[in-house]
Parts: sequence; C-alpha cells; structure tokens
Amino acid sequence: MMTKDYRVIKIRELKVFANHGVYEEETANGQDFYINADLKLYADEQDVLSDELDETVNYAEVCVFLTDYMKNNTCKLLERICELLCREILNRYKLVEAVRLEIRKPNAPIGLPFESVSVERFMSWHKAYLSLGSNMGEKQRYIDDAIKALGGEIHTQVVAVSDMLVTKPYGPVEQDDFINCAVELKTMLSPEALLLFLHGIEQAADRKREIHWGPRTLDLDIVFYDYEMISTKDLIIPHADMQNRYFVLKPMSQIAGYYRHPVLGKTVDQLLKELPDAK
Repeated sequence: MMTKDYRVIKIRELKVFANHGVYEEETANGQDFYINADLKLYADEQDVLSDELDETVNYAEVCVFLTDYMKNNTCKLLERICELLCREILNRYKLVEAVRLEIRKPNAPIGLPFESVSVERFMSWHKAYLSLGSNMGEKQRYIDDAIKALGGEIHTQVVAVSDMLVTKPYGPVEQDDFINCAVELKTMLSPEALLLFLHGIEQAADRKREIHWGPRTLDLDIVFYDYEMISTKDLIIPHADMQNRYFVLKPMSQIAGYYRHPVLGKTVDQLLKELPDAK
C-alpha cells in the first residue's frame, strides 16, 4: 500500500456570530461561535514545486464559506452543524481528503463558571469498491438506477464504473443470467453506514432475500473498503468469497486490477488469473 504525503491547512479561532442553540433566546438573539478547522490535503511531488493558488485550497474562501454557512443555517445542536459543515467542505473543496472541525461556544447557557464548550468532528473520504448484479426483470435499469443512486447523495461519489458483464449464476439455484459490474466509490460513510445505504438502494429495487444464492432484482456488495479488514455478524470486508467469483473479479480488474487484497496479499488481476475458469 502506497503511503500518502499530506499537507494541512489550519484555521484557528474564526469568530462567527450566528443563531444556533436549543433555547429560543439562542436562536432569536444569537451569540459568538469560534471555529477551528484542519483541512488535510493530499500532496504529491508536483505540489512541492507548485506556487499557484488554484492548485491548493484558498483558506480565505474557506473562512468566508464557514461564516456564511453558520449564519445562514440554524441548528439546535453543535453536533448537527459540525456534521453538516464537514460534509459540505469535503464536497466543495476537491483537494481536501479529510477535515477536523471544532465549533466552540464560549457563551453557552450553562449557569456555572466555565471557559468554553465545544464539539469536534473528524470526517474523511474513503475508497470503496462495490460489486453490482441483477438477474430479474429489467436488469440493466436496476443497475443503472443503482449507479445513479450511489452518485446522487452528498456522502458518496461514483469515481469509476466497469463495463457490464453477462455471467452465469453462481451457486446451485437454477435462474436467469446476471448482469454484473463493479463501481469505485468515494464515500464519507463508515462501512456499517455504507452497508445500510446499499440496503436502502436494494429495497428501492424491491430486493427480496428469500432464497440463498437465489435470483434478485439487485445485489450490492462491498468488496473492499480502503484496506480495512472487518468481520462482524452483518459485515465481512474484504468480501468473503470474492477470490472465487469471476463476476466480481473480472469487472473489478477493469477499474482496480492493481488493488491488493489485504488478507490474501494478491492483486485483483492475480486473483483473476488464478481462477480455473478465468478464460
């Protein structure tokens, strides 16, 4: 796995007068808030040589954005406005890989001596690879709608989509052929939250889980999530049987043949070549 170099832009104690709070007087009268932000930018060798503003993030623009967003949106909880700001920053500034944001509230209605209260949130982009399949009804439409849904939310972005592949069904159940593809996804969601998001897309396609390895309108599986290894009752990453599935490896090889399995230590291309029926 390649090690990334980063540079961090730090904004400290940005003062904003805004109307956030649980109590009516807080939203009516407003108060001062202070924002601390760390913007983590991916840096490659070219960045060392560059001295151009359009090749980085303009921290003056970020300060204006933070100020305007705090003033134009009202939330009861600091946790909520902090979450929204993190998501907006990651979507608005494409060079930002991760953001740590603290919102400080020195005049909170506590009624006891204190210096300040604050909420801090860290959020970053993650890389996920998904396997998509359908073998019921309007297969292509189910796949197309799923890809559209994956790219239609603030917390996910579709980076690449493989060609469509027609494959025979995997397993002992007789059924129609599948259409399969692979998708590279940028996401702010945790693996567990991403799984729930995918289940929601499947449900919108009227997915039924009645027969193991049976026919389905839509099947969305997480193959990789960064290089994480997860094993819980509801989620296994990397996908437990991907190394034996041509319909997973073949589309994946088009968009991430270099990607190395964190458990098996082999790339997608190597796993594909080792399949007995890969040809």
